[in-house]
Amino acid sequence: MRIDVITLFPEMIESFVAQGVTRRAYDSGHVVLKCWNPRDFADGNYRRVDDRPFGGGPGMVMLAEPLAACLAAIRSERQDDRHSAPLIYFSPIGEPLNQHMVRESAASVTGAVLLCGRYEGVDQRFIDTYVDRQISLGDFVLSGGELPAMAWLDAIARLQPGVLNDSDSHAQDSFSPDLSGLLDSPHFTRPEVWQGLPVPPELLSGHHAHIAQWRRVQSLRLTAANRPDLITEARKAGLLSAKDERILVDKN
Repeated sequence: MRIDVITLFPEMIESFVAQGVTRRAYDSGHVVLKCWNPRDFADGNYRRVDDRPFGGGPGMVMLAEPLAACLAAIRSERQDDRHSAPLIYFSPIGEPLNQHMVRESAASVTGAVLLCGRYEGVDQRFIDTYVDRQISLGDFVLSGGELPAMAWLDAIARLQPGVLNDSDSHAQDSFSPDLSGLLDSPHFTRPEVWQGLPVPPELLSGHHAHIAQWRRVQSLRLTAANRPDLITEARKAGLLSAKDERILVDKN
């Protein structure tokens, strides 16, 4: 999979993917990453990439022409088009990023092109002409699209083969199909008693069925308490069993 990132701060992206566990996805070649600075495609001595908004108002708006020239260079090098590698723009008006979208992107062979906006945003004409999908991290505003891009890159990288030490790790993640889209259960490690607080005895039993049942109960109750919307979605999808429903009714 190849990912191209359009950003005024390529060093932010490049230093991020060189760290941590997900670095393995990039070192192994499962994900090929290249950053492009639209300033390299701007005209004039100052390589200007922004200007004041028509109609007045605060801030600056990213110019359409340097972005279009940058995107054309990317398409030429990739030798593909938006049908095989969509242009994703990180924006407050985008659809909230979720694990289903991450899994969908992680399974792509051809990858995507990411656009990191800055200032007050990007000229709407470029968005209307070239952007295929807009994605948001949530109902808040950031200084630019680099942080959402890094979140997206991290999420898809950890799903690539060989990135996690245990290939089954992401199958037990919150929102995963194996958990019916629910939240993961709590986790514990050594010592068995910490500051007077013991590990739940079920996890020390060595009985795999009992451990799995304990985790399912905790997952259901944790989700019901913190994200009841996920319980509703799981019900609609027919992912909850009669036993699950009894657990949700029984608060003890």
